[in-house]
Amino acid sequence: MAEPLSNEQLVQYRKRLRARHGELLGEVRRELLQSDSERYIQLAGAVHDTGDESVADLLADLSNDEIDRHVQEIRRVEAALQRIAVGAYGVCADCGQAIAGERLEVYPTATRCYTCQTKYEQTYDQTGGSTL
Repeated sequence: MAEPLSNEQLVQYRKRLRARHGELLGEVRRELLQSDSERYIQLAGAVHDTGDESVADLLADLSNDEIDRHVQEIRRVEAALQRIAVGAYGVCADCGQAIAGERLEVYPTATRCYTCQTKYEQTYDQTGGSTL
């Protein structure tokens, strides 16, 4: 069973999460500046057939997917900071036990202990496997 986090550990996690939050915001800003509509217009204007147009669409979509991943991580970081603020950080959302420090070191936005996360992934796996 994992031990609850000390105040010093919480301070360190808060610092790490805030730093990551700032990094992610910077990444989103850069991606948005790079993916403005002029970039897509340049790509689309340079194409001459539907195959080339599909490539231009794909490049624009890849940029949007990257931004979406950053935004999702920003939300997880903000939620972790909120859990720190209310005293719920490091506590498994499913079983209420402390999340191991080793897990939080690797994944500081974790909401579940390893055991509960494994059960969750087995129950809600969305890999799109065959239904036959």
